[in-house]
Amino acid sequence: MQKNPFFPEIHGCLAFGCMRLPMKGNLVDEEEFCAMTDAFLASGFNYFDTAHGYIGGQSETAVRACVSKRFARERFVLTDKLSDPYFQCEEDIRPFFESQLQACGVEYFDFYLMHAQDHVNFEKFKQCRAYETAFALKKEGKIRHVGLSFHDKADVLDRILTEYPAIEVVQIQLNYVDYEDAGVDSKNVYEVCEKHGKPVLVMEPVKGGHLAALPAVAQKVLDDLGGGSAAGYALRFAADFPNVCAVLSGMSNMAQMTDNIGIMRDVKPLTAAEREAISRVCAILKDESLIPCTACRYCVEGCPQKILIPDLFACMNAKQVFHDWNQDYYYGDVLTSTNGKASDCIECGRCEHICPQHLPIRDLLKQVAAEFEK
Repeated sequence: MQKNPFFPEIHGCLAFGCMRLPMKGNLVDEEEFCAMTDAFLASGFNYFDTAHGYIGGQSETAVRACVSKRFARERFVLTDKLSDPYFQCEEDIRPFFESQLQACGVEYFDFYLMHAQDHVNFEKFKQCRAYETAFALKKEGKIRHVGLSFHDKADVLDRILTEYPAIEVVQIQLNYVDYEDAGVDSKNVYEVCEKHGKPVLVMEPVKGGHLAALPAVAQKVLDDLGGGSAAGYALRFAADFPNVCAVLSGMSNMAQMTDNIGIMRDVKPLTAAEREAISRVCAILKDESLIPCTACRYCVEGCPQKILIPDLFACMNAKQVFHDWNQDYYYGDVLTSTNGKASDCIECGRCEHICPQHLPIRDLLKQVAAEFEK
């Protein structure tokens, strides 16, 4: 396994993102998560990433049950985050941080990130001295490395890293579809990290699973290469950048874990032919006009109409790409039977403010309503 050039405590380039864990109904399937954790650690990897809001608060406690209670602390590296909804002033931060340590069952975090930074919430983090508090916790030994996760334009990241040069690592969205996308701005954001000499943690390398389940015409382009999974090409694209220290994958079953371990244990650079094929896949996907939602679900928590926005978008995409008419049943009888319909949107804009993909959610919901509520 390749040695991490930035943080020697991180083993290998694959990180276990705990936002999309295996589920049994509405609860994390801890038996499956334990088995996946065992396979992950046995393969030499050791980096886990969580946050308080993931899976409705279950991610941190699942990490405690399946990782920290079962393995010595030096066996794993753990990242947690300070998220906007959970503090309103400087005095709130330390008690929240201590509650996260308790939820995860650890005495310190290897990495602690200022979560989902953009031009709006950065001002709140500054006003509440969130960065200063994290640096103080580092001095006390409760944090090993302070970083941030980021969802905005490159100039905003440049400003943050200029104002807080002690930041040690930046987590960004990076995949082959978003790399040249003007909305996500991945290429320019990555280059700002290089400019400031900051190692990069990659999130959404498979774009919420979309790049692992390609339309048939796009999948054929990769199949014609003669080997490798769709997810594998996406992971290798992200790992190919010199400043990348780890690539997070939100694995939700053992099959995904096994595939990702096989790809990333001794990850190979992309060949020229593979890069050309990926460019062709990008062009195909752009022609499909899919809604590029990654199902992070940040929008759901604050929706006053209780609309399951990512699920409705997934219905729309499935119907558009796969012509799956069962999606009408799923939309009407499952997703909106006890939750809001797309047409129930009151256009308050809370979802758009928090969306990491900067999607025009209110307009997209009108399109969903037009398709499914005829």
